[in-house]
Amino acid sequence: MSQPNNRRRDPGGFTTETLLLMLAIGGVFIALIVVNVAQHLGHAIDEDGVAVPGDPFVVIMQTFGGQLAWPAAGTFIVAGLGALVLALFVLILIAFTRYRKRRTRVDRAAPYMGRGKDIEGVSKQNAIKQAERLGVRDSFGVPIGKTLGNAPLFGTWEDMHIDIWGPRTGKTTSRAVPAILTAPGSVLVTSNKRDVVDATRDVRASAGPVWVFDPQGISLENPTWWWNPLSYVTDEVKAAKLADHFASGSRDPGAKTDAYFDPAGQDLLAGLLLAAALDQRPITDVYSWLTQPTEDEPVGILRSHGYTLTADQVRGVVNAPEKQRGGIYGTAQQMASCLTNRQVAAWVNPTWETSADDRRPHFDPVAFVRDGGTLYSLSKEGRGTAGPLVTALTVAVVEAAEELAAGSAGGRLAVPLLGVLDEAANVCRWRELPNLYSHYGSRGIVLMTILQSWSQGVDVWGESGMRKLWSASNIKVYGGGVSEDAFLEQLSKLIGDYDRQSSSVSSGRGGRSVNQQLHRERILGVDDLAAMPKGRAVVLSSGNRPTLIRTQPWMTGPHAEQVKASIAAHDPQAQQTIQQAETELVAVEHAEATRDA
Repeated sequence: MSQPNNRRRDPGGFTTETLLLMLAIGGVFIALIVVNVAQHLGHAIDEDGVAVPGDPFVVIMQTFGGQLAWPAAGTFIVAGLGALVLALFVLILIAFTRYRKRRTRVDRAAPYMGRGKDIEGVSKQNAIKQAERLGVRDSFGVPIGKTLGNAPLFGTWEDMHIDIWGPRTGKTTSRAVPAILTAPGSVLVTSNKRDVVDATRDVRASAGPVWVFDPQGISLENPTWWWNPLSYVTDEVKAAKLADHFASGSRDPGAKTDAYFDPAGQDLLAGLLLAAALDQRPITDVYSWLTQPTEDEPVGILRSHGYTLTADQVRGVVNAPEKQRGGIYGTAQQMASCLTNRQVAAWVNPTWETSADDRRPHFDPVAFVRDGGTLYSLSKEGRGTAGPLVTALTVAVVEAAEELAAGSAGGRLAVPLLGVLDEAANVCRWRELPNLYSHYGSRGIVLMTILQSWSQGVDVWGESGMRKLWSASNIKVYGGGVSEDAFLEQLSKLIGDYDRQSSSVSSGRGGRSVNQQLHRERILGVDDLAAMPKGRAVVLSSGNRPTLIRTQPWMTGPHAEQVKASIAAHDPQAQQTIQQAETELVAVEHAEATRDA
């Protein structure tokens, strides 16, 4: 087994005196060669008939002893050889200087991290091999970036991703957009900004219909199509899941919950959602029922469809003491508050009296997964957020993909579904995500969850849930911009240590001695990770050593011109956006040219 590049067996290396001695010996050896070449070649050129000894050491001694005459051409030969050596030295110096200019202050860590066979599992060759095994055509994997040695890295179509990038560190340009552009099948995207939509929608249009779910007007999209969340509710289990999305999405991150009223309010909301679905009501009727705590119409609907226990549960709340009933209904109202927004309602309610009369296309998650296309779901965090609906739509698509995979060969989708959950902690608070993450990879459902910090994930899933999500991810990418000590310390430990050699010199009566010791030091400390420069990211992947990569924004990729055209067609400030992207690329290149003095 080969020695890891971050470990040394014993202290080794050369002292200054040894290096000087080796340089001196090397200089003598070069001089020996030059003099011999000059003597042999010079006399041959001069054609003076002088016999040059074959022994190189004799040539040296006779030359400096005066017994062997120096040829006239010898001086020119020495000058030519000197110029050649100098030119080679200059070329090497230029190449080294260019290499140094592309280094950032963290690049010194790269030699101690994964490279070559250490990261074979994320190599392009492995991605191609796995794509062939899975029968995936047109795309062999999800791009991650390039090593400092310029080797491209890819996740396979079985790998699940989690990314943690601080604000304005390039997560959209370097991770989200490249992943979307290389997907072979359906793509699901969540975000709280329009940039990812504008950049990729026209490029993705060739893969199928483009759907932009924009209930809060982030990309100024009109509701030319609609999706009925109640079409997802086929039984009490689905109703409970939908109610959970409303509950999770309506709470502020990290907000405390009431041990009685929150579960009771969520159960009530689930019962009313089921009643509305069974009676083919618009989802906004659920909120109307919540404003009438004594209304028992939902009870009758549930009972008439055979959901006796759910009907009894709702009736129990309706008949509860006024104060208790008011608390439960008030909690449920808060969970469903996004339904009061008329702009939101236009996306989830039919524009005519019944769904059948609405001439707009109705989004069908099953058809979307089967036939291909791109779905962008947009929402803003804060009061009035449509996050619960974004989460519900996301889950509906992923579960439709799971059902389709179950009936496919090998239990996985023939063409993978890619889900880029950008700003997941803000707009897609899917509570069960950590429990399902590892399962989806085996189904051909590849998800990339992008967060701004570790604590964002903790606010949504709790510490144990966030750890579960982290551990279930095959590809973990940290892009810098985070200042959380605990997370960075954990990441630093995962990256590992290296053996640093130090020397100490001591003098005594016996003379001068040099002692060498090995010390274990962090490859990248907390301070290095907190100050990660633009253009660099750390990648941790299953079965591979951590590695440092050079990020690859879409501006450097094969779709750059298509992306610019898409931005120009849809972004109201297209010129500014494209200029900003180019400025960002220049900033990355500048960061590579910035190094420690």
